Amino acid sequence: MIEDPLNTRDRSTPLRVLSRSDLAGVPITPADVVRAVEDAYVAFAAGDSDNPRKLSVANPDGSSVSYAMLGRDGRRRVVAMKTSYKFDPGHDRATKRYYTTITLYDDSTGAPIAMMDCSRVGALRTPAVSALLVRETARRGAESVLLIGTGTQGRNALPHLLAANPQLRKLMLYGTHPEGLAAVHSQLAEYYPHMLLETVEDPKAAAAAADVVLATAGPGTEVALESTDLAPGATAVLVGYGLAPSTLVDADRVIATSAEQMALTGTDMVGPDGTLRRVDAELPQILTRRAVARRSDDERIFVYNSGLVLTDIAVAHALAERAIAEGRGTEVPLWD
Repeated sequence: MIEDPLNTRDRSTPLRVLSRSDLAGVPITPADVVRAVEDAYVAFAAGDSDNPRKLSVANPDGSSVSYAMLGRDGRRRVVAMKTSYKFDPGHDRATKRYYTTITLYDDSTGAPIAMMDCSRVGALRTPAVSALLVRETARRGAESVLLIGTGTQGRNALPHLLAANPQLRKLMLYGTHPEGLAAVHSQLAEYYPHMLLETVEDPKAAAAAADVVLATAGPGTEVALESTDLAPGATAVLVGYGLAPSTLVDADRVIATSAEQMALTGTDMVGPDGTLRRVDAELPQILTRRAVARRSDDERIFVYNSGLVLTDIAVAHALAERAIAEGRGTEVPLWD
């Protein structure tokens, strides 16, 4: 039997620092990520975990924004703190700076587990959440999806989406960056080499034929699909940008990972009257069948993926387990 490297730690264990390069090659499948994220939501819905509201500060000129998030995973017995800082004065990839970390503690021994770069965690966690949201909200017989955006989230979206929604057969992609388009195709081929992905020129025409629209574009995108661009019964998932406020305002039903988080980070989706549409159901309650996601096949559903730190903890813990077992990272006697 292989000894769990995390269970051998005690209070005298130094802090393991796992850099971006340490985590880059740690193997984890989309199915593993989706499973870890779903377990975190179910535990939260059962009252086993805590996920307080995030704190944020922003420069008044809009050039930077910072977040701090604290969470306790009661089933894994892990407490974690995540921070993120984004400096993006010109909304340009060349000037954008983004730093995010997560620190894990073993809540059964009091020992530190790891301080980690959180970029890969977020790159995996968010598409896994989208995959679960689509699984729960897509209409019966849904087969087609339009992905908007080719950044980090766009590149990881389809493998996770298919891990939870294997019935999807028609995959469409819209983007404007050649290297990003190539990366999305490459990432899909790594996990699903026989799946076809069509690059489309007209996102509105593609949306009219899509059962699912997954908007992961960056803030500089010129795409903003209106509610009238969506097919009857479509599910529209907002991760980044690419959907206009009308897709929320006119939706028959609104689903979110967290209504509280949507109220904090979704203010750019307010309606003409300046108010944000209320959420009808949240993902943790849907997964535990305490709430209904879709009521009929012809409903247009708007979905807001804002993430909870508990899902970061679940994915970070899985990556830390694998990385520490492989001897990756640097131990730092921070408190000596």
